[in-house]
Amino acid sequence: WVFGEVCNMINKKYNEFLPSMQSAEDLVSQVDSLSSNIDLLKSRIENEVTQQRLGNLFHTLYLFYLTCIELFQFDRAIKDYSTALLEKKYVAAARHLEKARSSLKMLESRKGFELKVLKALGTELTVQTQNMLYHLGEEWRQMVLWKLPPSKEISSAETVMQTELHLRTMPLKEDQIAGPPVASVLQAFAVLGELHTRLKLFGQLLLKYILKPLISYPSLRPLLEEQPDTVILHFESAEPNLEHPSPMEVFGKITLVLEVLHKHLLNVSLDECGENDKDSRVGLAEMLGDMVWEEVSGCLIQECLVYSIPANSSKLEQYVEVIKSTEEFEKSLKNMGFLKGDATDLLKYARNVNSHFANKKCQDVIVAARKLMTSEIHNTVKITPDSSVAIPKLPDPGAGDNLKMQKASKILHNELINLENETKLSQQTFSLPTCHISVSVEKLMELAYHTLVEATTSTDQCCIQLFYCVRNIFHLFYDVVPIYHKENLQKLPQLAAIHHNNCMYIAHHLLTLGHQFRYCLTNILYDGAATFVDLVPGFRRLGLECFLAQMRVQKGELLERLSSARNFSNMDNEENYSAAKKAARQVLHQLKRLGKVWQDVLPVNIYCKAMGTLLNTALSEIINRITALEDISAEDADRLHSLCRIMLEEGPLVFTPLLEENKNKKYQEEVPVYVQKWMMFKELMIILQANLQEIVDRWADGKGPLAAEFSPTEVKSLIRALFQNTERRAAALAKIK
Repeated sequence: WVFGEVCNMINKKYNEFLPSMQSAEDLVSQVDSLSSNIDLLKSRIENEVTQQRLGNLFHTLYLFYLTCIELFQFDRAIKDYSTALLEKKYVAAARHLEKARSSLKMLESRKGFELKVLKALGTELTVQTQNMLYHLGEEWRQMVLWKLPPSKEISSAETVMQTELHLRTMPLKEDQIAGPPVASVLQAFAVLGELHTRLKLFGQLLLKYILKPLISYPSLRPLLEEQPDTVILHFESAEPNLEHPSPMEVFGKITLVLEVLHKHLLNVSLDECGENDKDSRVGLAEMLGDMVWEEVSGCLIQECLVYSIPANSSKLEQYVEVIKSTEEFEKSLKNMGFLKGDATDLLKYARNVNSHFANKKCQDVIVAARKLMTSEIHNTVKITPDSSVAIPKLPDPGAGDNLKMQKASKILHNELINLENETKLSQQTFSLPTCHISVSVEKLMELAYHTLVEATTSTDQCCIQLFYCVRNIFHLFYDVVPIYHKENLQKLPQLAAIHHNNCMYIAHHLLTLGHQFRYCLTNILYDGAATFVDLVPGFRRLGLECFLAQMRVQKGELLERLSSARNFSNMDNEENYSAAKKAARQVLHQLKRLGKVWQDVLPVNIYCKAMGTLLNTALSEIINRITALEDISAEDADRLHSLCRIMLEEGPLVFTPLLEENKNKKYQEEVPVYVQKWMMFKELMIILQANLQEIVDRWADGKGPLAAEFSPTEVKSLIRALFQNTERRAAALAKIK
């Protein structure tokens, strides 16, 4: 046991304790090495911190140094500026100001190093800049002096006459001290960034008081007055030859003004950036041109070139002079430096004359057409089958096409020569019947024909525009006339008839209008497009609806007059008889008045149909009222017969379609043709005076004239009303079946 304990102790000492001791000693050695490294690192860090502090101190001292330099440069620039300003060296003064501004910006940009003095420096710089601009403004006003009219609005040429522009030139006397040249003042403005503002204001005044008035008022002429040290530009008034001046005349005026400005003011090259760089220099004339040319060219187009566009294609060749003068005008402006680059909108507008001609022509045609449509309808002209629209001779189709047409017509003639009918149609078969139409509509049709003739000699594009312009004329008529003249067409029967004729006249011409010009228009319109036939039904319907509406009004008035006849009952009462007779007279009076109003206005066939329809309305109403009576005494029958005789005798007299009375008899004898109830009315008169046997005889077992007009029921009703209930009446009634 003791030996075991000894062995155990020895084992613990040598096998377990000694290795642990060795590990601890190794760890102590590593800790000593780390401690020495830490001391070395600490030493290095302390050295670097010392150097950084020295660097920060050096940087701060350097910033102080730069700030002092900038402050010195600012102060020096302000002093140099003051000296240059006193000597009127404006460009140098402006550049010194810009140097001071640059120094101030550098000072303000240093963050963490703000100075209280910067605010005072900024205020001083602003004051000196405004002082500089004041002196430059005074110099500018001495070089360029405006004398403007008291009124700010340009309302007349007389107002513009008060405008004067004074431009200072170099003094002629040796003892006079020359002021700073224009270039010096303007370059100083450029350095300070104020040139664009100053030039823009000058350009606005130039536009408003000189350039635009010269374009708008033909009577104004620019006048140049030269004095020893000044050139004065003002106006004189001359009587204009034309309402709108020619472009050549206006171009001459504008060129004269710009030449004066170029010679005494604008012939200067400036550096917009304020630096002496030849590549960045820009002509003052070019700068002004960029500001005003768009408005000047627009005004020239709207106030001048628009009115120079020819009114017809025959004068298009003369427009070459306008194009040439426009080219020369732009060339002179480019030589003076006002313009740069290629052709401007002004020249493009002048060269595009064909399109503008077509637009202007179409606009003029539509305006003229609308004026005709809104003129009075009652001013009329008589149209006969021999009437035709006077138009120039149309140009022949192409030679090749013409030759083909001739050959084709010969072949067709040879093939059909044996098929010719011996009975030939009259030359007036498809002619419009004699009637009256509005003078304005005749002129409207002539306008359409002449516009199409113009289209035949125009370019393809212009031809198409003019063709559709003519179509637009008729669309406009369809929309405008019924609305514009609506009240008169409803109230006045004559105007309704004239409008009916107008529509039929237009429709008649539209049938063949396209065919007449088909071979003379551009090939684009050749294949069926050049037609107006599609408009014909609309115009016929337009005229017919208007006239039928007037017919309904007249029918209503006739029925209203007959309503006062007290149903034609109890005619033995004198008061009732007088009322019925008065109603009949009023109906005849209305029909006679209409007959006179429509006389020689409507075509004869339309006139007779219209009057026949209205007379038929009156007779139908009388027949219906009489056949509705349940009891008619002998005296009633006599008086009803006398009333009917008035209508029978005087009714035909309302048919007076022609002015010559002897020619109207033919139509008065043909009343049964136009009045459907005429024979029925005559049979009614016979019944009112006939006995039972005569009535039965006229019935003739349903084959007589009475049976042709009345039904058995109507005849029986009349017999019961006229005759008392007897065996003879019963026998007669039995035969009516």
